[in-house]
Amino acid sequence: MADNIARVLADAVASDPTRPLLTWYDDATGERTELSGATCANWVAKTANLLVDGLGLGPGDAAGVLLPPHWQTAAVLLGCWSAGLTVADTPGDVDVLFAGAGRLAEADGWSAGDRYALALDPFALPMRQVPAGFADFVSEVRTHGDHFTPYAGPGPEDAELLARAAARATELELTPGARVLIDVDRYPDPVDWLLAPLAARASTVLVANPDPAHLPARAETERATLTL
Repeated sequence: MADNIARVLADAVASDPTRPLLTWYDDATGERTELSGATCANWVAKTANLLVDGLGLGPGDAAGVLLPPHWQTAAVLLGCWSAGLTVADTPGDVDVLFAGAGRLAEADGWSAGDRYALALDPFALPMRQVPAGFADFVSEVRTHGDHFTPYAGPGPEDAELLARAAARATELELTPGARVLIDVDRYPDPVDWLLAPLAARASTVLVANPDPAHLPARAETERATLTL
């Protein structure tokens, strides 16, 4: 396995950039969003370029991420790791903060001067009203380039995260080419729903607020080979 997260993503996409890499469902809203490997990589590149070219950040800097499992959260996390940032999970000093609309009140515990709000709209539409002190992530990220060249070496968190991802891929019995349906309410850790499948070169069907009555048909429709 590659020694950095950006290369793990690239390897997962390389075999067929057009195949679905991440499919998102929310049974509470009825939404479904499908990202091919190429589309996912595009969002990640734009996020990394926002951080590096837009904010001047890179290795040694930190991001706070107050976001639930979501396809846009995948873009934010992978963009941060591709740019060499560490991702903090407890309030404190960070250089940039990404917050979902439902968690803006928690932002006071973070010191970041640059703050981005995410509505997590299924069609990635801009926010109609941007909260004071924040920029709209979708509006800002779309102005940045579609390609990003990651740093050659691993980021400061990559070794630990990839070791955890490899271990979880083994525990969850993820295999190359598998299509894994994941209840993200049960598996909210991004190591489980994002990094472990990428490390195993598996694609995912992520489901929030799952309706148990829909899961068997959905697994069949999505050609899932494993359900978690």
